[in-house]
Amino acid sequence: MRERLVVIGNGMAGIRVVEEILKRDSHRYEILIFGSEQEPAYDRIMLSSVLSGEKRMDEIIIHSLDWYEQNGIRLVTGREAVSLERKSKIVHTDDGGRIPYDKLILATGANAVFLNVPGKNLHGVLVYRSHLDVQEMIAISRQKKRAVVIGGGLLGLEAAHGLVKQGMDVTVVHIFDTLMDRQLDFVSGKMLKQALEDRGIKFLMPKTTKSLVSDETGWVRAVRFQDGTEIEAELMVVTVGILPRIDLALRSGLNCQRGIVVDDYMGTSDPAILAVGECVEHRGATYGLVAPLYEMARTCAEVLTEVPGKDVTDSRRLQQSHALQPYKVTPYKGSTTSAKLKVVGVDMFSAGKHTGDPWTEDIIIQDHFLGIYKKLVVRENRIVGIVLYGDTEDATWYFQMLKESRDISDIRDRVIFGRAIVNSKSDQTPGLSAALTNEMEVCGCNGVCKGAIVQAIQSLRLTSLEEVRAHTKASASCGSCTPLVKDILLSTLGPGSEISPTREGICACTQASAEDIREAIRAQHLLTIEAVMTALSWKSPEGCSTCRPALNYYLLSEFSGEYRDHFRSRFVNERLHANIQKDGTYSVVPRMWGGLTSPSELRAIADVADKYGIPTVKVTGGQRIDLLGVKKEDLPGVWRDLNAAGMVSGHAYGKALRTVKTCVGSEWCRFGVQDSTTMGVRLEKMTWGTWTPHKVKLAASGCPRNCAEATIKDLGVVAVDSGWEIHVGGNGGMKVRVADLLCKVKTQEEVLEYTGAFLQLYRKEAHYLERTAHWIERVGIAFVKEKLIQDPEGRKCLYREFLESQESSQVDPWAALSASRADLKEFVTFNMLEAEA
Repeated sequence: MRERLVVIGNGMAGIRVVEEILKRDSHRYEILIFGSEQEPAYDRIMLSSVLSGEKRMDEIIIHSLDWYEQNGIRLVTGREAVSLERKSKIVHTDDGGRIPYDKLILATGANAVFLNVPGKNLHGVLVYRSHLDVQEMIAISRQKKRAVVIGGGLLGLEAAHGLVKQGMDVTVVHIFDTLMDRQLDFVSGKMLKQALEDRGIKFLMPKTTKSLVSDETGWVRAVRFQDGTEIEAELMVVTVGILPRIDLALRSGLNCQRGIVVDDYMGTSDPAILAVGECVEHRGATYGLVAPLYEMARTCAEVLTEVPGKDVTDSRRLQQSHALQPYKVTPYKGSTTSAKLKVVGVDMFSAGKHTGDPWTEDIIIQDHFLGIYKKLVVRENRIVGIVLYGDTEDATWYFQMLKESRDISDIRDRVIFGRAIVNSKSDQTPGLSAALTNEMEVCGCNGVCKGAIVQAIQSLRLTSLEEVRAHTKASASCGSCTPLVKDILLSTLGPGSEISPTREGICACTQASAEDIREAIRAQHLLTIEAVMTALSWKSPEGCSTCRPALNYYLLSEFSGEYRDHFRSRFVNERLHANIQKDGTYSVVPRMWGGLTSPSELRAIADVADKYGIPTVKVTGGQRIDLLGVKKEDLPGVWRDLNAAGMVSGHAYGKALRTVKTCVGSEWCRFGVQDSTTMGVRLEKMTWGTWTPHKVKLAASGCPRNCAEATIKDLGVVAVDSGWEIHVGGNGGMKVRVADLLCKVKTQEEVLEYTGAFLQLYRKEAHYLERTAHWIERVGIAFVKEKLIQDPEGRKCLYREFLESQESSQVDPWAALSASRADLKEFVTFNMLEAEA
């Protein structure tokens, strides 16, 4: 019978311990993990990339739910462990549960420090700690414009950068006169401030916050300072530090000071309980960076799996501490930490003592023109501090010398100029990684050393950067170590070797790119998601929320009519045929062909709104009517009643044709030269229901005045005296892109042919979730013209393929579900299960 291991904390430290245990002895424990957040573990240090829009939330998930299941781990989310009955080894949960354990790991992390000033509880005042904080910031940035970030440290600057990328006017308020004062000196802090100002961030420093000022609704309006001045703020983000989360340990009687006190083997004052991460205090120190957490995790896993052969033996200590049999383990002796800033275009590295004292000397090189500042703090010919700004290529080299306390007497005269100069003096010309030992850490984000990378390359015969990332995690987070990882790969492969050109895998489940998948589907005539996964050796047999919708689309676009749509592999909006809103209700948009409607349709919409108590009826930017605030249980009734009035789903929820916007054209407008309304209706009736890589919007304008805004649509037609201009690849969203002129044609029939051919080409060639604007920027408008203009037969073939695919696609899901009681029952049941999950 396996021992029961309970881990309280599903963050980066807790999950790393479990990973290390599984690597050493996957059958040793029956594992249960408590996570206070609803999601599986995610890479918290990459939240800044989510906030800046450089990554999606699903891209920073460390392990999908499938991983937990495959490894026999029970993950309990959304429940809190409230107390420990240590004598009986029982965890008590907030819902009255009692969970027995043999070994317990506390990885409870830390809480963000909040400002204790009047107004701290106002709406719009947040900390920056979890993905929910990030989602709320993004949501607020959609409605508000002015943000103030309190705290000019690492986290505050990353938050400010992300909010600027979200389009906000951002001011950072810092209590000191130097940014990142714990990592940078005045000179480097000043250079950093200038670089960030160039990126749109404003600063107020030194300033001390006195209170927060409310508007009449209870929302934050301004920040007031000790000197009596104020700054307007509609969003305020507090990033002034973290505190170890020790409340559970304190209630349970464990020895705690600033954190849960642990020894060199991560043992607490209770032999059955270990602790790791931000919640612990080790030799008087607490840590808020990821590298120490991973070092603690390795030691903790070794203790729990009794790994022999390590370099330090202290069996008697272990026997006393954990009541285990004598064995060898590497003790954790504390960490030397370093810091990098994850802001694109700003290279900064700091480690150790960044300011001097009477017993140290500074070696400095500075070039304002190049924006480079390098400073080594040296004591008795040993590096004790590093500050690099603008050139961080030698950061790993310097950092290793600092950690090893290496005597630099023989290279002191040139060490500041970097490894290349030092080695050239020695007639050595090693590559970027040659000077690193196998024990030197390469990827600080994931705690990966050079030896682990070399071993993976050699044992698994890796030849590409993506393969190295997939198997070691090196370079898989902030990416600042990517050049070094590439160099290790090249040097390990040997002279004359080249890194394989890689097509990026679509998710962590596979190394197959979108092109690889489509090639396999076509060549092998694969007709199910499972067949694709088998053919391409998927790492996760069930896939994930990223790859399953993509596979479903690729199969659907390749074999329309033959492939059976996999309903469960669609996103929630497509499964429910409505858009879920932030309060959990849904919005429903009935189709109005070309933007036309009638009194009877309007009466039907009004009746539905009255009957189901729908609170908001809104005209959309695409000339349709949006019914907002529909309860989930009312959706089938809303569809049924709108269907009865002759209306069908507008697919406003789908990766499909949304709308064809029109102006009134020559029928009503004094300037109209063509009948744009009829053109729009014909376009919509031809293209509705088609599944596309992303949402698609069309428009038809009746004259060059372009009132339907056709030149910022995925495809827009603009009437001219001689016929129609066709524009493709436009986008009117966050990043506006004016469409490219594809061609001019004379008739409506030609417009239909080019439109069908263009959409079919897009359907066959673009990656899933790739808008037409991004696709054309990737492949080039010349490629599209080559296929549609220079190859008339190819264009006609694409048009025919599109029309054939429409024969099986133009199925109204509202009508289908309303007509089938069995399907409807199944659909509603699924919703209920989802709600409970």
